[in-house]
Amino acid sequence: MEQPAKVLIVDDSRTMRALIRRSLEKEPGLVVCAEAANPIEARDLIIRDQPDVITLDVEMPGMNGLQFLDKIMRLRPIPVVMVSSLTSKGAETAIAALQMGAFDCFSKPACSFGSDAFAGLAPLVKQAAIFRPMRLQVEPKAITQHHPTAWGNDFAVVAIGASTGGVEALETVLSGFPAGGPPIVICQHMPKLFTASFAKRLDHTLTALSVAESENGERLTPGMVRIAAGGELHTVVEHYADGLRARLVKAPPVNGHSPSVDVLFDSVATQVGRNALGILLTGMGQDGAKGLLAMRQAGAITLAQDHASSVVYGMPRVAAEIGAACQIVPLNQMSRTALSAHAK
Repeated sequence: MEQPAKVLIVDDSRTMRALIRRSLEKEPGLVVCAEAANPIEARDLIIRDQPDVITLDVEMPGMNGLQFLDKIMRLRPIPVVMVSSLTSKGAETAIAALQMGAFDCFSKPACSFGSDAFAGLAPLVKQAAIFRPMRLQVEPKAITQHHPTAWGNDFAVVAIGASTGGVEALETVLSGFPAGGPPIVICQHMPKLFTASFAKRLDHTLTALSVAESENGERLTPGMVRIAAGGELHTVVEHYADGLRARLVKAPPVNGHSPSVDVLFDSVATQVGRNALGILLTGMGQDGAKGLLAMRQAGAITLAQDHASSVVYGMPRVAAEIGAACQIVPLNQMSRTALSAHAK
């Protein structure tokens, strides 16, 4: 019988620690080994208890969660799930944490602290426990491009889906795309406010592309990258006389997600067909796999990330199993493969 994964909870709020503990202890395979009110306490508990995963509050007095995460990733990498308040500041910090090597971020409930307030945290922590983060380099990694300088096919749109691990994966893929290419629409599983912060950071980093959150009715033009806005709306692509436009539609969550990759991919399959490229990256669950299959059946080129380079081999694994991907591609080759892809 496998030993349960040991979890260290780090949060300056006693109430939050109790709620997180209650949620985690309901999940088979997890045990809370200790709690800490600040990074100083946490440092000693890490040495004493050797936790398999840490839940870390983003904002704490003294050394904040981001500073502590930096020390963890540099000195003793442990899977970390950041727990963030659903505010603009919390979202910006959470995105920075993901780029530093955090496994994923979970948003604290805004006002309700019922029994299900942290219901989605336990599966995330359980998955994080088997993740092996890499030690950070001393110097920040530079984004370099070793790819063709132009697209080999005039796609009408490129649709990309991602979840856990997607922040770094998307930055890696997009950094290899030149200016003036086909419009790109992305669904990355994130809460409301997080997607705006993510788009802002990408726009600052990727100077060749114009990155922003999707807006209802916006015309999709070359060089544009649009991130599906987190919240209750799905982002879809629709064909009009003057070209493709993004639409934000109200509908129930699909595969537990809103926005959903499947909804985006299904719209591209229906509205664009063979003149599209679909890419499914790392993530838990199966969202996007059926949509990618619909795109392939409509004649589009479809790519899925391989097992070895995925932080979580869930969504791309299902896509591979059902034959949704024309090609299985390592992350470091995804941009090159996309640029050289030719429509059928």
